[in-house]
Amino acid sequence: MAFPVSAALLDAIVLAIVAREGTYGYKITQDVRQVMDISESTLYPVLRRLLKDGSLSTYDQAIAGRIRRYYQITSNGLAKLDAYRSDWVVFRNSIEQVLGGREDK
Repeated sequence: MAFPVSAALLDAIVLAIVAREGTYGYKITQDVRQVMDISESTLYPVLRRLLKDGSLSTYDQAIAGRIRRYYQITSNGLAKLDAYRSDWVVFRNSIEQVLGGREDK
């Protein structure tokens, strides 16, 4: 993608993915990769930041003899996601006014 990805946009995408269901880091990475190129080394600092600010919480679950850390969104995270969604609509509409379709004259 030619456009840079901000920390806020990445936070919003991760929160939206985790809001669908509690999930683990690798799966979150795969879901984010559906919309942008991202590495696990980029994602885990995002998860740590969202944990630190109370937007996410974790729980561990044994899967096939291994412990897997799952992430789930908190009420603080849901409020943050709602704010990001509102901001996104305003941003998208503003950009669409400039970059959107051409008007025939």
